Amino acid sequence: MPAVILQLTRVGFLILLWLFVLAVIRVIRADMRVAAASIVAEPSAKRARRQRNTRPAPAPSGPPRQLVVTAGHLAGTRIALSQNPILIGRADDSTLVLDDDFASTRHARLTLQGQSYWLEDLGSTNGTYVDRTRVSTPVPIPALTPIRIGRTVFELRP
Repeated sequence: MPAVILQLTRVGFLILLWLFVLAVIRVIRADMRVAAASIVAEPSAKRARRQRNTRPAPAPSGPPRQLVVTAGHLAGTRIALSQNPILIGRADDSTLVLDDDFASTRHARLTLQGQSYWLEDLGSTNGTYVDRTRVSTPVPIPALTPIRIGRTVFELRP
């Protein structure tokens, strides 16, 4: 094989390699733009208007009586709290069945201990978060504190 053809083949493969690398970089940049766009960035004027129109939340009165889903697929769902533990997860026998890829089959348990409710993560893969802090041991849950499992956010309300 002549040296010229061998050299042109090498250059051709090098060009194809660089085109592949540039295509990968382009896809990664596009994915990053989509991810950044999915984070809801509220304009400051709209945020200020919303803050002016909202009243301060009333202080919780009494112990929590219900679990309310505030965000996610089940937003608006209410579950009355009782002495029985509330199992949260994707399992059909859970008290709060989550249709969420980031929730485990048996994700967390909410139990009444004394006068307060305690949340326990049951060894989930993606974790349970109480007010942006990952739960590793059972923790008491005050009223109106956001609890996040996957894309679902809920809280205890009086």
